Formats: sequence, C-alpha cells, structure tokens
Amino acid sequence: MLLAAHQVSDIAREMLQLLTKEGDIETLAPREVQLDLEAVLNEYIRAEQELTGKARALLDAKGLPNHEFARVLKGLADQKNVKVGDEALDYVLEQLLSMLLNSSNVEEIYAEDYDLRRKLRAPFRKRAEVQQKVKKAAGRTASPTPQEALPAWEIGYQQLLGEIRRRKGL
Repeated sequence: MLLAAHQVSDIAREMLQLLTKEGDIETLAPREVQLDLEAVLNEYIRAEQELTGKARALLDAKGLPNHEFARVLKGLADQKNVKVGDEALDYVLEQLLSMLLNSSNVEEIYAEDYDLRRKLRAPFRKRAEVQQKVKKAAGRTASPTPQEALPAWEIGYQQLLGEIRRRKGL
C-alpha cells in the first residue's frame, strides 16, 4: 500500500501547497481542491482494500497457498481497471491529474502534465524516504536472517518500529 488513510489529508495539503506556491494552478477555492485530492486518494485506498479482501477470500475459497496472493490480487485489479503494486503510484498520479484537469474548483492550470505529476509525486517520495529511515533505524535488513524469521524477533521488531514512529510523530 502506497499510503495510509491517516496520511491522506496531509498528503493532499502538501500537494496543494506545491501546486499553488509556484503558480502551477489557480483556484479560488483551495479547500475544495484539497478535498477533491483527498477524495481521489481515499477512493484508491477503498478500492485497494476491497480488492485485498476479495483476493484473500478467493485464496481461502480455492485453498490456494499464500504465495499466490500477489497474482490473484493483480488479476482482480486488472478486472476492475485498478493498478496495484509497483504500478499503483503512477495510477494514482494519473487519477489526481485527471481530477485537476476536470475539476470545477481549479480555474486555470499553467504547468505541463509532467511538471504536475512530478509535484504530485513529491509527498509520496518524502514519506517513502521517512519509512526507509525508520526501517533503517530499527535495524531491519533486506533479507531476514534465520533469527529474524522467528516470531519473537518479529514481535520485538514491530515494538521497536512502533516506538520509533511515535518518537518521530508518524
């Protein structure tokens, strides 16, 4: 998942600030544009959660192993014309750009599409960098050692990760 529900308003606010600060868009109702951005992000979260639930149910119903989850999820997402995984960010950015171009709350757009996508991507990159720093501070390696695969280690890791997030205000 590329974003959490509790981050949506912050991400939308950052996007709006980036777009209006440099004059890429003109709006008389910035709060409404922010709400439009939030609506697109919330809709993606809802669709992704729905697809995840259906994929899990399908795995259970057919008795498939858990390693098939990604394949089943991608198949369901393709049926609904939603992108997940590595393609999710580009899909969400396209949805946000489409909303900006069609919104009655945006009076004028002065920037090119690629500039808008770059600025809309910035809050996601910022959060991804913070997540990487948090994981690095918690000492998680790319591939778990045998000791890391134990449930006790995982519980301790989650507790440490939660403490670091609390300290950093995430």
